[in-house]
Parts: sequence; structure tokens; C-alpha cells
Amino acid sequence: MLRRNKLLTLLSSLLLAATVQAAGQDYTLADLERLALDSSRSVMAVREQAVAARHAVRSAGAFPNPEIEYLAGTQRSRAAGGGSGDARSAALTQPLDLPWVRSSRIGAAEAGVQVSEATVKSFEADTVAHVRLRYFEVLRRNAELRNAREDVNLLESARSRIALRVETGEAARFELVKADAELLNAQKAVQAAGFRAEQARSYLRQSVGADLPVDYALIGSLRDVPEVASIDVVRQSLSGSNPLLARARAEVARAEHQLDLERRQRWPRLALKGGYDEDPDMRTSRLGVVVTVPLWDRRSGPVGEASANLARSRHELAAQEFSLEQQLAVAYKQYDIAAAQVTALESGIVRQAENALKIAQAAYRFGERGFLEVLDAQRVFRAARAELIAARFELAAAWVDIERLRATPGGNRE
Repeated sequence: MLRRNKLLTLLSSLLLAATVQAAGQDYTLADLERLALDSSRSVMAVREQAVAARHAVRSAGAFPNPEIEYLAGTQRSRAAGGGSGDARSAALTQPLDLPWVRSSRIGAAEAGVQVSEATVKSFEADTVAHVRLRYFEVLRRNAELRNAREDVNLLESARSRIALRVETGEAARFELVKADAELLNAQKAVQAAGFRAEQARSYLRQSVGADLPVDYALIGSLRDVPEVASIDVVRQSLSGSNPLLARARAEVARAEHQLDLERRQRWPRLALKGGYDEDPDMRTSRLGVVVTVPLWDRRSGPVGEASANLARSRHELAAQEFSLEQQLAVAYKQYDIAAAQVTALESGIVRQAENALKIAQAAYRFGERGFLEVLDAQRVFRAARAELIAARFELAAAWVDIERLRATPGGNRE
């Protein structure tokens, strides 16, 4: 018993150590993608649909079972001198699986497997895209939180200098009141940025799954947005790589097989039947064919329904092709706009706003400018940095959308 308790204690310690190690682990975007695809219950549920579709192919290829009939009783003759005794009869009926019907049925099931596999790929691509977007959202909120804390530090430093100047009579008390108000607003902005950062972290963990620890850390920044291939290259590969198009084509193939199956089921169905009857006077054996004649039910309803489903599938395929082409064009246009904004902000606007703030702060220290001008320069600088963070996030979101259309779980990380 003591040895067992020691073993349980050791196992508990190892589990606790593994949990602490996992909790302190840093995750890259690729780590989060793999974790989401390996542990997400939603992904597992969709994959099970593909497994069920593969079993449906086996069901479609199964031969019909025979029917066995056995009856037993007694026979008594009503005529004088007639015999009486036990009577038995048995019959075996084997429906025939006609090859032209069987091939259409199996073809429809195999097309269903293709539909399920394309659905799995599409769901995995959407899951990865969602994780990527949440990842960049966390990086965005963290950057906003860092900038908000830097603003508080700048305002606290400025407020200390103003308080000293007010005490010595070199500045009016109004400047101290204004500095206190700006500091309170900055502290409130830090609190709001912290809440948004925690919310983004929760959303990312929700997208990845419960295997991601609560106190995880991320590796990367908003600057780490990969380059995208040219739109012509992506457009050429889109037809073969996009799972939504693959699913739409598989739906068309399944509808064609289903229509062919419904039409072929109009033909007579055959079954072999054999049996024997045994009574006190004689034994009778028989062998024959059972034919189901499609006299009243010509399956006009199922054929019409299958024909309409085929037309619908073809329309959906054409609509999907057009929609993906437009989505790709919009995603690339958004990427180009965001890239231009990032370049303009990084190379000019943010740098100029930062220089203007430094000049205003220096002029204030030498008494050449008032504190209100410093506050105005700080607002301009904060707005420029906020626009830069938003532009980088929009660039990352456009990249995520392009990669989702390409359905590349590994991303374009050359």
C-alpha cells in the first residue's frame, strides 16, 4: 500500500511538472496551427464524417442478403382413405444485384467520399485561417497595450516636470490640471487596452482548443507577415487547390451518379427463388425467377428530384467559381492597400510625428512652447502609431484571407 501511494505521488508530480512546462511554453503561429488541427474537437467531428462516407462505400458495394422462408404444420385429408401427417415447406430467395445498378450506386457513394474529404479540407482551412486571424489579433492588442503604457510613462514624466515648474512658479497651475487630465485618460486607455488584450487571448484559445494553456505566450510580431505570390499564380492554382471548388465538383459528380441510379432503377429487378414442399403423399421441388415489374411506379418523382439536384449542383459550382474569383481579387486589393498604408506610415508619417513630438518636448523644456502644444504633438503621434498598428493588422488579415482561399495550412513562409 505504501509503495502504491509513492507511485501515485510520483505520477502526480510528473503530471504537475508537465503541466507547468506546457503552461510556460512559447508558441509560434505554426505551433498554434498544428495544435488546432490535432486537438480541435470540431475538426475531429468533421473528419469522422469522412470516415462515415468511406463506410458508406462499403455499404453501397454490399450484396443483398438472401431471404429464407420455412413453414411447418399438419395435413389432414377430408377424403375417405386420404393420408394425414406433417407438412413442411421451405423457400430461398436471392435478389440479384444488377451490375448497371450496382456501379451507379457505388459511384454515388464514392463521390460522397470526395465531398466529405473536400469538406474536411475546407473546414481545416477555415480553422487555420481563424487561428491565424486570432493570432494577429493578439499581437495587435499587445502592441496597443505596449504603446498605451509608453504613453502613460511619457505623461507621468511630463507631469512630474510640470509639477516642479508649478511649485517654482515657472508655469501656471492650469498646465498641471491639464496634465493630470491627460494622465487619467492615458491610464484609462491602458486599462481598456489590457481588457482587449485579454479578450483577444481568450478568443485565440477558444479557436485553438483546450490544449492551449491559459497563460501561454506568443512568438512573433505584426511585422512578421509573409509575402504573397502574384495574383496570376494564385489564380492558376486556385482551381486545383481550393477545397470549396473540389467539393462543388464532387457534388456534381454525386448528383450525376444519383440521377443515373434513379433512371436505372426503372428497369425490372430480378431474384432467384427455389423451394420445396413436403407432405405425407409427395415432395415437390421448384426453382424459378422473381421479376419485379415497374408497372405502376415508374420512379418519375425520384428521377425528377435527382435531375433537379444535378442542375442545382452545376449552378452552385458556377457560382462558387465566380465567388472565389471575386474574393481573391478583393483580398489582393486589400493586401495592396494595407501594404501601401504600412509603407507610408513607417517611412514618413509616424517618423515625422515622432520628430514633431521630440521638437515640441524640447521647445517646452526651454520655455519656447506651451504644454498644450506638447499634448497636441503627443496626440498626433499616438494616432499615427495606432494607424500603423491597424494597417499592419489589415495587412495580416488580407494575407490570412488569401491563404484561406489557397487552402495552404502550412502558409507561405519562404
